[in-house]
Amino acid sequence: MKEKLYTIPVNDAFDSGCECPICFMKKTLENNAIEFTMGPSYMEDDVRAETDKTGFCSYHLGKLYENKNRLGLALMLKTHMDKTIKDLESLSVKKGKGPSLFKKTSENSPVKDYTDNLKSSCYICNKIENMFSLYISTFFYLYENDSAFPDKLKASKGFCTEHYGLLFQEADKHLNAGKAENFREELNKVYFDNMKRVREDLEWFIDKFDYRYVNEPWKNSKDALPRTMTKTNSVLEKDT
Repeated sequence: MKEKLYTIPVNDAFDSGCECPICFMKKTLENNAIEFTMGPSYMEDDVRAETDKTGFCSYHLGKLYENKNRLGLALMLKTHMDKTIKDLESLSVKKGKGPSLFKKTSENSPVKDYTDNLKSSCYICNKIENMFSLYISTFFYLYENDSAFPDKLKASKGFCTEHYGLLFQEADKHLNAGKAENFREELNKVYFDNMKRVREDLEWFIDKFDYRYVNEPWKNSKDALPRTMTKTNSVLEKDT
């Protein structure tokens, strides 16, 4: 199948040799989203309106700070603070429902709803997730329409546990019942075979700290710990 623009990121991820190509896709999206946010786009009205409304999660705020565009980040946070102050000043003077004589109310105040929503919102996360869902759709499109892609899947190093579960679940949305069942069989083999491979490398890594094995070769275990972190917690062993 001739490669199309929208299939390139998925194929690149599988060609990377990463312990989880889906993690690779997501990390690439994160890097692109941060670069976009801290580039000239932060001065555009539509981008600023969205960052003013959603703000950033703590993790991605740290990533933006590392980008070194301190003025751009300061400008975005300043107008985000302006909106937050204005909204909360308005909400804080609204009278909430008083306690009921006969039953307790579990409804939050408008202020608490606002702060809870803000805590769980992030411009970078939203940008990643919007594209990530398209990448997953493209993954299944390639599996169904590119004769070479199933072999690429089988030859891969598998997936992290989170993304194994995601692909297992998403199969029914993108494939008919017969193809979904076949896909899950292939997915199970590539996931479990590679989990066991990394687990064996990790076991040998541990054994190498035993004096009885000090003179034995490291085999493939020197980087077993970061590769295990990818498998268990979706922590990519290296940035894209």
